[in-house]
Parts: sequence; C-alpha cells; structure tokens
Amino acid sequence: MIVSIFNDVVGPVMRGPSSSHCAAALRIGRLARDLMRGRFDRVTVEFDNGGSLPATHQSQGSDMGLFGGLLGWNADDDRLPESGRYLEEAAIELSFRYGDLGDPHPNTYRLTLFDGDVSRRLVAISTGGGMFEVLSIDDSKVSIGGDYDETLLWFEQPIEVDIDVVRANLGVDEISVSRREKGMLVRLSGQQTIDDEDLSRVFDLSQAKSVDRLGAVLPVRSRRGLTVPFQSCIEMLDHDADRDTPLWQLALDYETARSGLSESAVIEKMCEIVRILRRSLQEGLRGTQYQDRVLGYQSGGFQKAMDAGRLMDVGVLNRVVLFTTALMEVKSSMGVIVAAPTAGACAAFPAVCLAIGESMELDDAEIAKGMMAGGMIGVFIATHWSFAAEVGGCQAEGGSAAAMSAAALVTFGGGTLREATGAASMAMQNMLGLICDPVANRVEVPCLGKNVLAASNAFSCANMSMAGFDAVIPLDETIAAAKAVAERMPREHRCTALGGLSTTPTSLAIQQRLESCGSCSVSKISVERPSRT
Repeated sequence: MIVSIFNDVVGPVMRGPSSSHCAAALRIGRLARDLMRGRFDRVTVEFDNGGSLPATHQSQGSDMGLFGGLLGWNADDDRLPESGRYLEEAAIELSFRYGDLGDPHPNTYRLTLFDGDVSRRLVAISTGGGMFEVLSIDDSKVSIGGDYDETLLWFEQPIEVDIDVVRANLGVDEISVSRREKGMLVRLSGQQTIDDEDLSRVFDLSQAKSVDRLGAVLPVRSRRGLTVPFQSCIEMLDHDADRDTPLWQLALDYETARSGLSESAVIEKMCEIVRILRRSLQEGLRGTQYQDRVLGYQSGGFQKAMDAGRLMDVGVLNRVVLFTTALMEVKSSMGVIVAAPTAGACAAFPAVCLAIGESMELDDAEIAKGMMAGGMIGVFIATHWSFAAEVGGCQAEGGSAAAMSAAALVTFGGGTLREATGAASMAMQNMLGLICDPVANRVEVPCLGKNVLAASNAFSCANMSMAGFDAVIPLDETIAAAKAVAERMPREHRCTALGGLSTTPTSLAIQQRLESCGSCSVSKISVERPSRT
C-alpha cells in the first residue's frame, strides 16, 4: 500500500494514549465486526508472550480501541474511555489469552469471534501511527489495510475466475484468488462493496459458502493504477532536478497523486487538521482532568510563569514547550488529538507548527503548507521503516516527529528544499538509539519530555541547516540507519514497559497505585495468563 500523508503520517484524528494501540486496534475491531455482520456475543483475543501487547494492552489503550471498534465506533468517539462498559451492556463477553504463539511482529492481534456456534478468526498487526494490516481470515492469507471496501467470496470447491470479466462487470480495483486446503477465497477490492445482485452477474452464488463485506476505515482510499512521483528523498530530489521547488509543493504534488484529490482539496484537508489541533490546544490550555494518568495539569503553571517573566528568554521555544505540554495533556485525558505521526509523539510537530504560525501571524493555509512539508518527510519514514515504538523504540516516534518538525520550520523560514531535507536528517540523527520506556506503563513520562526534546532539536537543526551546516548523511541513509539500530534494540526498550525508566521503583509504585483504582474493570472481560511452555 502506498503511503498517504493523511492515512499514515498526519492522522488519525483520535482519542487515547497510543495510536499503535488505540487507533489501530479500533480499526482492526471494526473489520472484525464487519466480518461478523455486527452479530457476535463472545470474542477471544490472543497475544504472543514475546510481543509488546501482554504488558501494554490494558494501560496503553488497546482494550479501549478494540472495544470501540467491535462496537462500530470511530477513533474520535467521545464514548471511547467508557467502551468497556458499553461492551458489557451489549452483552458481549471478551477474554484475553497470552501464549507462546511465535508471532514475528510485536503488535499481533489474534481475534476469534463467536455468534452461538459460528466462529470466525482474524489475525492482524498494528504497524504504527494507527496503521494496520489484516494478515489472515479463517486461516486464509490476505493483506487488508483498510484502504478499500472488501468483498470476500468463499467457495467450498475451486472455481474458474476470469479476471478481465470480473473487472469489466464489477468495476473493482483489485482482484485476488487464494487457494485453500478446502476451497477458494476470491477477494474483490474497490470503492464500494458489491451486493449479491451484482455479484450474481459473474459468479454462481449457489456455489459460494458465504460472502463477507468489510468497509474501508482509512480517510484516503487506494485505487487501481495508483502511482506517485517519488517514494524516497533521493527520488524526490532527482524529480526536482535542482529547480528548488518548495518541499510543501512537492508534498502537495505527491498527495494529489496519492489521494486523487485536487490541490485545493488537499490543502483544505490539512487546514481542517490545523483547526482540530487548535481546538485541542485550547482545551489543553484551559486545563484537563483524568483519573488514570501519571501527570496532572501542568501547562497552566508553565503559562503563568512565562507570562510573569519568570522563565529564561528562549524566544518562541517557550511557547512551543507550552503548546507541547498542553497537547500531551489532552492526549492523556482522552481528548481529541491528531496522531502526527503517532499519539505518543502527537505534540512536537503540531506544537511547532502552531507556535510558529502564531508568532509569524500565518493563516491556516500557510500553516497547512508547513505541515505538508513535514508530512512529506514522514512519508519517506513510513515507506521505508516504521513509526511504531514497539518496532523501533522512541527514535521511531520522537525521531520522526523531530525530522518532520525540522523540515516544517525550514519551510516556514523560507529555506531551500535541500536545507529542509538536511535539517530533517540532522534532527533524526540526533535521536538515533532513543528507547521507549513509559513510566507506570502509561504514555506520559518520559514521553512529554521526549516531545519537548524533539521540538527543541528541530529548532536547532532548522537554523543550523539554513545557516549552511552540512547534515553529512542523506535523509534516506539516516532512516535506514535508524531501522538498523531498531533491529538491534532489545525488546525491553521497545515500548514493553520491561526496561529503562519503566522498571524503576517509583514507576512500579505509580503503576500499582493506578491499577489499584480499578477504573477499567468490566465484569465480562477476563484475562488468562498461561505459563510459558
């Protein structure tokens, strides 16, 4: 699937502490609900002992997101913090099981849904920033990313499928045929699901065991024949051919090709993101309350100290710190945020763009251009690596946010294309090796400080790049180096709460105190922890 700025980088619009957990789990749950046509009374969720989810699914929002998805909600639904209660009221029993399943990806969800004696099985992974991939349904391999409406036809016996006839009659974008041990799966991906009347023009439905329809869950869909002008930084620079096209314009060229939207529609879509972020920021500055969190309302104290002249004068950076803190507090209180590029790193990039926009008195469209520029850097990272801390530690989240912010700042400052990409490379270089070790298993500490670090780092790198400093290592090579570092990073330092600050006595004491509150307990949800074999 080709990366979209709005699917993969600046989005989703969501609630919850983690996009890898909350938003991705919700989208997986939505597809599982579609698979059962909304009718099920019991769900079993299995997690591999070797992955990240046994230690984090309760405290980092996987449960909240999954429950919301099973109930058919969107990622910004205001009922999400109480989704467990709503699941119970819907008379849906849910159990979690941990085992040695051998799953290679740390964020693997194995769901079995029951409607009486009927059961269906779905396996999916969360790949970072709210993105996901369904790997199999009822033990048949698939690759579903939520960017198409899917129609699945299951046959007990193999049938002949004429791809050209199917495409001509049904207008689908993609067709795949999978042989199974017993029968065959025909998958039709398009801009809408296909009803039985239309299917019967091509298939003998009397031979079909069943037909399933799964709705798209991403804001930007894919389509047949989709191409983009470049997918790496070096390809973009070659495409530019030293014309020094602004990075935001190249990002606009990319996203219009990817989305099929007009330039004005893409800018307006980003302007709406700016408006959502501004509303979230104001909510944070007014003060937030939430029981199950480590940090309380602190941004108000920072603003009072700043307004009273008690802080050292570091220019607009103080306002960036204020905005970063406020946005992180909104996230931790289950308010609406934009995962840009993730929920755990949701504050640095937006705070930089909003603070500079305010300082320079820019309108929403100008701020949107800076965010498009940063989004383009995010496309290169998402295409060739990952935003998921479970895969790459906080260098994947905070490092990406810093790189995106640096490119946006150079854009706001009127710098060149190469200065923008150089600043992005420097900013990511400075955060290689950064681990993810959430205190009390909540995405707050040291996440807040790392968001501030990402923003501060971005300012330094943007100014250095515009002053002529050499990044030395090109952005693509820096991304590849970060990926190589991630492959050697211990599991304990990749958002498992098994290392670093997570295992300090203070962290464990805070975790015990929060868990003793029992704010997330629901009677129809059980957790089984079988011993390792």
